Amino acid sequence: MDNTKLEIIAYQPAYAKDFYDLNVAWLQKYFYVEPYDEKVLSNPKAYVLDVGGFIFLAKYNSEIVGVIALINQKTFFELSKMAVLPKYQGLKIGQQLVNFCIKFAKEKEWKSITLYSHRSLVPAINLYKKMGFKEVELEKDVHYERANIKMLLEL
Repeated sequence: MDNTKLEIIAYQPAYAKDFYDLNVAWLQKYFYVEPYDEKVLSNPKAYVLDVGGFIFLAKYNSEIVGVIALINQKTFFELSKMAVLPKYQGLKIGQQLVNFCIKFAKEKEWKSITLYSHRSLVPAINLYKKMGFKEVELEKDVHYERANIKMLLEL
């Protein structure tokens, strides 16, 4: 894959199925689709965009190969819903998506980005650490049943 041909674009309604399918595929592989996931993935306009969040997609040639979201959780922005098509994993697409979001957040002058993950997702956790995210205390009433690690990147 030629990474110079990878384009990161803003979400458009035409990509709703890609956003849903990529996320559901990885959730079903490693966990299961929680009610919160289903709600957000089924209606990204209402649960991400209309409340001040953002969705970006990685496009290679004419194919959507990765997705990521920045969800406005009122007191912080959450990096979430990152998924890359299995045949494109290991090509640093996830890293490019996260880098894009960090740059975007800095341009918006946000103070930080928060994410929730699971310790079993070792490659993802290692990527986040490499990019400057630090583990912080996980609150008791987190909105993901699967989350057992919370990380914060100070900008």
